Amino acid sequence: MEERDEVAVVTGGAGGIGAAVCERLAQAGARVVVADLDAGRATDIADGLAGDGHIGISLDVANTEAVADAMANVAATVGPITTLINVAGWDRFVPFVDTTPDFWDQVIDINYRGTLNTVHAVLPGMIERGHGRIVSVASDAARVGSSLESIYAGAKGAVVSFSKSVAREVAKHGITVNVVCPGPTDTPLIRGMADELGSGEKFMASLTRAIPMRRLAEPDDIAPAIAFLASSDASYITGQTLSVSGGLTMA
Repeated sequence: MEERDEVAVVTGGAGGIGAAVCERLAQAGARVVVADLDAGRATDIADGLAGDGHIGISLDVANTEAVADAMANVAATVGPITTLINVAGWDRFVPFVDTTPDFWDQVIDINYRGTLNTVHAVLPGMIERGHGRIVSVASDAARVGSSLESIYAGAKGAVVSFSKSVAREVAKHGITVNVVCPGPTDTPLIRGMADELGSGEKFMASLTRAIPMRRLAEPDDIAPAIAFLASSDASYITGQTLSVSGGLTMA
């Protein structure tokens, strides 16, 4: 990444994993656009990054028109977008039989359609310039399934298949498209989800016991894998899905 004047957009950039990714990219010399529903938090993250030229913006990835407008504005004011990192995501622990179509729509809109929206907005410019890096964060739930996360797992599985397909289409243009699948990661989102079950600490403890390394991932465990796939060192890697799970899913 240090070899080019990179502009990196990170969706969900104010969250646990997203903020860690922003720090890695900034340290590598990129100008980072921290995109998040929480505009204030996004700006705070951007202001704290190493280097210059970083900004925070408000973005609802599920809103197609808003995404297109935001990406066009970034390209015009910060510079052509060379790197897209899709971290934005949302879920709740709910048995499938207790879910509703409204819940399906919300999970799919954020976790899958959000990726469609951002990739669709930045890809034409990357094709025109003959260079680009796209890394989307899915989940090991997409690879092996996860109880109480059927809709989320399906949406993230769609992100994996979509990314592999786009990778085939754009490889000839010098663009790589890859996916990172975290295992259980200690973030405010998952702790909030666990608390809603009424047995948060017990649930988190059971997750920890299932992981061979006997600890949940921290955001800083996930960010290096994403930053690597976004770097020039990974220029010959595309269409891949990398699990970062402490050995939870080795298949």
